[in-house]
Amino acid sequence: MSTAPTIGPVRAIVIGASAGGVEAIGTLLSALPAALQVPVFIVLHLPRERPSLLAPIFQLKCALPVREASDKEPVAPGTVYLAPPDYHLLIDEGPLTALSADDPVHYSRPAIDVLFESAADVYRAGLLGLVLTGGNQDGAAGLAAVIAAGGQGVVQRPESAQVPYMPAAALQRNPSSRVLSLGDIAGLFAALPA
Repeated sequence: MSTAPTIGPVRAIVIGASAGGVEAIGTLLSALPAALQVPVFIVLHLPRERPSLLAPIFQLKCALPVREASDKEPVAPGTVYLAPPDYHLLIDEGPLTALSADDPVHYSRPAIDVLFESAADVYRAGLLGLVLTGGNQDGAAGLAAVIAAGGQGVVQRPESAQVPYMPAAALQRNPSSRVLSLGDIAGLFAALPA
């Protein structure tokens, strides 16, 4: 379990978080280099019954464009895509973003597992998956899919997470993942090549 902020080649980043995730994701987005050319896809468990204000909130912290994903949208490099409330976010060949109203996974729609598994199918060894703070097991199976496809898995150090259950579950299922504090993950993001 190395903590040095270095990383192999990355073609896309997927991030999953739940309780405590707004603060954690804001910290990481502020560390992304302005010249970064890989897309970033985020699932944050949200209330289903109201619109999300996260895109404009996160845009204030991020040098890259931040927007809510739409269905069948070609993926642009250097763009941050957020799953909209009450829709699963998937990545299709193209690559394209896709939205689904399929059943919730781990009581969540959007679900982290759905994003990670679909992105692993498209980006394979070029995918970096991160599971952050949260209170259920969503993300554990998805991170396993990222690693099985040859991608890289990073889990927020559970004792540093606002809610440790989700990173602990991801780590239990994926013990080969790198375990980093939020600050170390931000350092890793800052070191990503443009």
